[in-house]
Amino acid sequence: MKERMKKKFALSDKGAKELIWGIVAVVAQNLALMFPVSLLYLFTGDCIDGVDLSSGTGSYLCGIAVCLLLLVLTSIWQYNSAYKSTYKESAARRISLAEKLRKLPLSYFAKKDLADLTNTIMSDAEVMEHAGSHMIPQYYGSIISTLIICIGLFFFQPKMALAAVWPIPIALIIVLTSKKVQNYFSRRQVQAKVDLNDGVQEFIETSRDLKSNNAEEEYLKELEEKIDIVEKRAIGSELGTAVFVVSAQMLLKFGIGTVALAGSTLLINGKLTLMEFFCFLLVASRLYEPMSATLINLAAINAMQINVDRMNQINDTKEQEGSESFEPKGYDIVFENAGFSYEDGKTVLSDVTFTAKQGEVTALVGPSGGGKTTVSRLAARFWDADKGKVMVGGVDVKTVDPEKLLSAFSIVFQDVTLFNNTVMENIRVGKKDATDEEVLVAAKLANCDDFIRTLPNGYDTVIGENGSELSGGERQRISIARAFLKDAPIILLDEATASLDVENETKVQGALSRLIKDKTVMVIAHRMRTVAGANKIVVLSDGGVAEQGAPSELLKKNGIFAQMVKLQSEGQNWSIV
Repeated sequence: MKERMKKKFALSDKGAKELIWGIVAVVAQNLALMFPVSLLYLFTGDCIDGVDLSSGTGSYLCGIAVCLLLLVLTSIWQYNSAYKSTYKESAARRISLAEKLRKLPLSYFAKKDLADLTNTIMSDAEVMEHAGSHMIPQYYGSIISTLIICIGLFFFQPKMALAAVWPIPIALIIVLTSKKVQNYFSRRQVQAKVDLNDGVQEFIETSRDLKSNNAEEEYLKELEEKIDIVEKRAIGSELGTAVFVVSAQMLLKFGIGTVALAGSTLLINGKLTLMEFFCFLLVASRLYEPMSATLINLAAINAMQINVDRMNQINDTKEQEGSESFEPKGYDIVFENAGFSYEDGKTVLSDVTFTAKQGEVTALVGPSGGGKTTVSRLAARFWDADKGKVMVGGVDVKTVDPEKLLSAFSIVFQDVTLFNNTVMENIRVGKKDATDEEVLVAAKLANCDDFIRTLPNGYDTVIGENGSELSGGERQRISIARAFLKDAPIILLDEATASLDVENETKVQGALSRLIKDKTVMVIAHRMRTVAGANKIVVLSDGGVAEQGAPSELLKKNGIFAQMVKLQSEGQNWSIV
C-alpha cells in the first residue's frame, strides 16, 4: 500500500506513511462522529419508552463528555496527520525535485522549458500540498468509514441498509468515469498556464528589445490572449468536473427518499420499529452530507493526476551515475570516435577523435553549429556521448560521478551567471569554504580588485540580479576570479572574451593567461586572434573533426582554418562608406 501511495501521489517513504496514518485518523474522526448519533438514539428511545430520565442524567452527561473527548482527540490527531505532515512533505517534495534536477544531465534541460519546470516545482507541488491536506486523507478516510458503517447497517436491518446505501456506489462510479474527461481538461489548463508563465518570463527578459523596436504593445496583446485562454480553460475544467459531481450529488438526495419510503412501508407492515426507522433516518443524514464532500474530493484527485504525472516524469528520469573514486593519470582529455545526438534524432557529433594535452592550450574552432560547445560539454559530462569514449587522464568520464568529475574542471562561460549577493560571495562560488583572504587573492589575479575597490561597499557590495550593477567586462572577470579560486587542473573557456570591448578583452586575456598556466586548457573561440597562441587547433565542422594541428601547420594547409583567418583579416579592414 505504501509503494502504491508513493507512486500515485509522488510521495517520499515518510510522506506515504504519514498519508496512511492521516487516512486512519480521518476514519477514527468519522467513526467518532457516530457516537453522538448513538447517544441521541438511546436518549430518544428512553423518552418514547417513558423511562425516568432524572435517574439517568449522570449517564447521559458522561456520554456527552466522552463524545466531546473523542471528537477533540480525533480532531487533533487528524489535524496533525493531515496538515502538519503534509506541509513537511510538501517542503521535502520541492527539495527532492530540485535535488533530482541537479543530478540530471543537461540534455534533459535542452528539451525542457524553464517555465514548465518552475511550474512543476511551484504550482504542481502546491496542488499536491492542498490535496494532501484537504482531499486525499478525507476521501480515503470517508470511503473506509462509510464502508464500516454500511456493513454495520446491513447486520442491523438489511432491507433498510440497502435503501440507504444504494446511491453511494452509483455516485462514486459516476465521478470515477469522469477521469478521462477531467484529465483532458486538466492537461489543457496546465499547458495554458505554462504558456502564460513562459510569456510573462519572456516579456520581462526581452522588454528592452521590445521597447526599442516598438513591439511592446503587440506583445502585450498576445500576452492578454494567453491570459484569456487560461481563464477559459479554467472555466471549462470546472464545468467539465461539475457535470459529473453535481449529477452524483443529486443522486445521493434520492437516498433520503428511499429510506423514508422503505421505512414507512416496513413500519406500516410491522416489520420495522419506530426506533429503527428513526435510527436509519439519523444515520442517513450522517452518510450523505459527508459523501457529497467525498465526491468533490474524488473529482479533485482525478484532476490532479496530471500534476502527479508531471512530477513523476522528473522523478523517473534516469540520473547520471558514477563512482565517487576518480584517480586519473594526469589530465589529458581524449576523445575516441565520440558521437552525440539529441533525442529528436539530430546528430550533433560523429566520430570525433583528438587529444587535449595537459600543459597545452587546445582551441576548438569552426563554423557555428559545428559542435564546439557540445565537445566541451561532453568533456565535463554535462551530457554523455552516445558512442565512443571521452576520457580524462585515462578514465572514462561516464564511470565517474558528475560532481566528482567537475571538481577537476574550472569553466568560464561566455554568458556569466551572477547572483544577487555581494561580490565576495559571488567569487566564493568557486570554492564555498574559501577564506576572505583567498577570495582577495583570486580577485587580484583576475584583475578584479581595482574596480571592486571603487564600488560603494567594496567586496561587500550587492551587485543585483545577475550582476546588473556591473559592466560585461567586470562580470566576466568575476567569473574568472571564481576559476582562479577553484584552481582546478582543467580549464574550459567558452567564448570568454567574445562580447567584450578591446580594453576589457585585453584585461580578461591577461587574467586568463595566468589562470591557464600548467593546466589542461580547452578554448572555444570564433576570433582567430584569440587562439593564435594555442598549441593545437581542432577544427570542427558538420559534427566532425575537419582539421587538427598547430596553427602554423593548418595555415600552410590552406583549409578551413586558413580560410577563417583570411575572412576575419579581411573583416578587420571593413568600414562604413
